[in-house]
Amino acid sequence: MATVSYKDLGLVNTKEMFKKAMAGKYAIPAYNFNNLEQLQAIVLGCIESKSPFILQVSSGARKYANQVLLRYLAQGAVEMIKEAKSPVTFALHLDHGDTFDLCKSCVDSGFSSVMIDGSHHPYDENVRLTKQVVEYAHRFDVSVEGELGVLAGIEDDVEAAKAVYTHPDQVEDFVKKTGVDSLAISIGTSHGANKFKPEQCTRNADGVLVPPPLRFDILEECERRIPGFPIVLHGASSVVPTYVKMINQYGGNLKDAVGIPEDQLRKAATSAVCKVNIDSDGRLVVTALVRKVLAEKPEEFDPRKFLGPARDELKNMIIHKNEKVLGSAGKA
Repeated sequence: MATVSYKDLGLVNTKEMFKKAMAGKYAIPAYNFNNLEQLQAIVLGCIESKSPFILQVSSGARKYANQVLLRYLAQGAVEMIKEAKSPVTFALHLDHGDTFDLCKSCVDSGFSSVMIDGSHHPYDENVRLTKQVVEYAHRFDVSVEGELGVLAGIEDDVEAAKAVYTHPDQVEDFVKKTGVDSLAISIGTSHGANKFKPEQCTRNADGVLVPPPLRFDILEECERRIPGFPIVLHGASSVVPTYVKMINQYGGNLKDAVGIPEDQLRKAATSAVCKVNIDSDGRLVVTALVRKVLAEKPEEFDPRKFLGPARDELKNMIIHKNEKVLGSAGKA
């Protein structure tokens, strides 16, 4: 028996969400959070834009925030949505779980969805580990995301020196053997704020780095091989130039930070991609606003005075993503 069922907490798994997203040609936003202000911004932004969403927790966030407290924060978010009389629903998802024990612990503590990332293992070991997690999670009606291919970059405990594109010829076999509910693939997105090296990019007329385009050919071939199956994009922050500029203006030092252009994400969201992960953009917004307030008001020492504006700006960014990038606004 699972210690706590996500159904008792008022959460949903991702099955219906993904079905509706595929039919409606939009993607569900999956936002990572580590603290109260990020959670408030995500929930309020999705209530205001009437968007279903996925609240993501990495193993690092779980250590940082405390796993027991996290569960009650998620429960608090459910109550907040009820209080607002909003139809919005959300899943609580483990991002980049790397062991069976971590995934099991999340299932047992009320998560409605888990990711088992065995992409750094040889193919057969990835299949074995993913299948083991699926068999456990499905006993409690918890959704499972697997991964094929490796994303470059660094995010929390996830680090890879170079990207390995997903081989479309493996996806059918992987999905059939593991029983996963969705599949993260590698088509050129990357973790972190420096998703590409300058030499991988071109520069536009203003001297701004332009990243290489996503490999839509790989995405289309994966869709052809597993028709109607939910696909996930990780490392899909746009690394919004406004916030990078603000960070650097107020004492930061982000060099060559470049992300995935919004028009490419919009295109992906109309395909079988029905979950798009956004973490770095949330971090950049918060850091930019905190730096700005503290630089302009060096006498300030009340955290509410700099975390409040950061929260409000993050909420605005989330509404923008839901409305203009993922197309999930109004789909609650």
